[in-house]
Amino acid sequence: MSQKHLQINQSFEELRMMTQDTENDLRKLQHNQEYFIIQYQESLRIQAQLSSLSTLPPADRLLREPALQTKRATVEAWLTREANTLQKYRLDLAEKHQKTLQLLHKQQTIILDDELIQWKRRQQLSGNGGPPEGGLDVVQSWCEKLAETNWQNRQQIRRAEHLRQQLPIPGPIEELLTDLNKQITDIISALVTSTFIIEKQPPQVLKTQTKFAATVRLLVGGKLNVHMNPPQVKATIISEQQAKALLKKENTRNDSSGEILNNNCVMEYHQATGTLSAHFRNMSLKRIKRSDRRGAESVTEEKFTILFESQFSVGGNELMFQVKTLSLPVVVIVHGSQDNNATATVLWDNAFAEPGRVPFSVPDKVLWPQLCEALNMKFKAEMQSSRGLSEENLVFLAQKAFSSSSINPEEYRSMTMTWSQFNRESLPGRNFTFWQWFDGVMELTKKHLKPHWNDGAILGFVNKQQAQDMLMSKPNGTFLLRFSDSEIGGITIAWVAENPNKAGERLVWNLMPYTTKDFSIRSLADRISDLNHLLFLYPDRPKDEVFSKYYTPPLSKAVDGYVKPQIKQVVPEFATASSDSASGNQTYMDHASSPAVSHSHTYGMYPPSADSMLDGDGDFDLDDTMDVARHVEELLRRPMESQWIGHTQS
Repeated sequence: MSQKHLQINQSFEELRMMTQDTENDLRKLQHNQEYFIIQYQESLRIQAQLSSLSTLPPADRLLREPALQTKRATVEAWLTREANTLQKYRLDLAEKHQKTLQLLHKQQTIILDDELIQWKRRQQLSGNGGPPEGGLDVVQSWCEKLAETNWQNRQQIRRAEHLRQQLPIPGPIEELLTDLNKQITDIISALVTSTFIIEKQPPQVLKTQTKFAATVRLLVGGKLNVHMNPPQVKATIISEQQAKALLKKENTRNDSSGEILNNNCVMEYHQATGTLSAHFRNMSLKRIKRSDRRGAESVTEEKFTILFESQFSVGGNELMFQVKTLSLPVVVIVHGSQDNNATATVLWDNAFAEPGRVPFSVPDKVLWPQLCEALNMKFKAEMQSSRGLSEENLVFLAQKAFSSSSINPEEYRSMTMTWSQFNRESLPGRNFTFWQWFDGVMELTKKHLKPHWNDGAILGFVNKQQAQDMLMSKPNGTFLLRFSDSEIGGITIAWVAENPNKAGERLVWNLMPYTTKDFSIRSLADRISDLNHLLFLYPDRPKDEVFSKYYTPPLSKAVDGYVKPQIKQVVPEFATASSDSASGNQTYMDHASSPAVSHSHTYGMYPPSADSMLDGDGDFDLDDTMDVARHVEELLRRPMESQWIGHTQS
């Protein structure tokens, strides 16, 4: 347990003892006041007896009057002293309550403004791939203790007020009790409204006509018996401007910026866990009403929020509360193609939002190291790996972001990056932004290359010149994998080999980038296995040692007269004579002189052909490959014939 948590628990113990002390004092005050009232009634009885003496004969009156007057004087003297004592007791009790409320307020501030706000911040960062925000059980237990202590003190103050009303004694106590009652009510109100939270946030990139969920929770619901009359929670989508007006307590006339289906839910109390929550399981955004955009702002930069609101009473309708809470910013999209840019808006907001901000202001520019932290957090989460972005990777990204050639990381530490540089302005000479390129790398790696990244097989963040410098000092056949500079979501293989057209000359060759479409046909590991000229993964690891566990197992033998063809990748310029175990035929391809090599998907069951799948510019055409793939699928449906296999089946 942390030192801070120990201090919180110690403060709760102190509050418990203080509350018990005031409870004892209150009982003593009540007992003394009740005895005072009895004695006061006695003084009234004596006064009545003295008054009745006027009806007696003078002799009897003289006989009885002195004793009664003496008794009256004694009682009145006692009442005067006791009234002063009661007043002192009341003032002392009020002073003790004042000290209790001061400590309560301090303790509540630590829990709500530190611990709960930190939990909310962790929840926001988890949207960028940060560690899970953690459970709320500890925070709820603290909030429940606060609720219990608050309510006990409120009841004590109300009882003290009742005692004062029973026996009014002139003095400052009436004003003190009124002030204490206001203080404790404000403390309870702050506790209730601050502990109405969103336990599970709605998705921050929200597509219309798509089902989504969220969970809201009242951390003090059980202790305050709110569940005895379960409140209903309503969800509404509002704009950034409407959220600002709401926090300023301006009249928003119940405006909304769209229509959410299934947006009402009753809070349920779970006895086993002591939680009071509402689970919205089937909400759907039917329509959205956008506001006028500012300047260069696009629809994927416009932020909305889901407003959750409810009302309920505590203490048998003693106090009524209207509670509201806002979700993290939401970007609404209508098509999957907008997801990339919407995610950029969410990432920037989650990373750089400051506590207590005006909705939903964020800095327009941030220090490069701050952005690196956000990108690294996102990347590790997408890869589900502890292998994040190294300092060399971040230098590569800085070079790309700032169009710089410096390899010194210190030069970038004081540089800032604006939102426009991040995802409005295209990179020099490209038709995509820095974020679009980075997100493309993440998507490709997450879908197809995750195990290879986690194994450390992909260097990735290396430019073409760096790859050449690294490979030229290595033996022929050494290769590395780097992300394409020129294409979103592309990865290429660079390797060093002899120039087939000039003896003795060594060159670094680069395959045209693979994309998701390519890997949907054949995996990276299988493609590397196909290319016999690739021998060592940089710096010196045999490729089979790295990739063999990911190779597709060999195809089974022919069944019922059919055999499955095998798709293999061949780079014509580097093809060598090879025997195909299924057909016995050999395939030969000519060499080419260009170091920019296209990855031609040639199929081992085809005999040598003059037809090339390169277009007029020497680039590989993926559509042609898909045509061949479809042709192969068609052939699968035909019986085997002698031209396809080296033997026939009976």
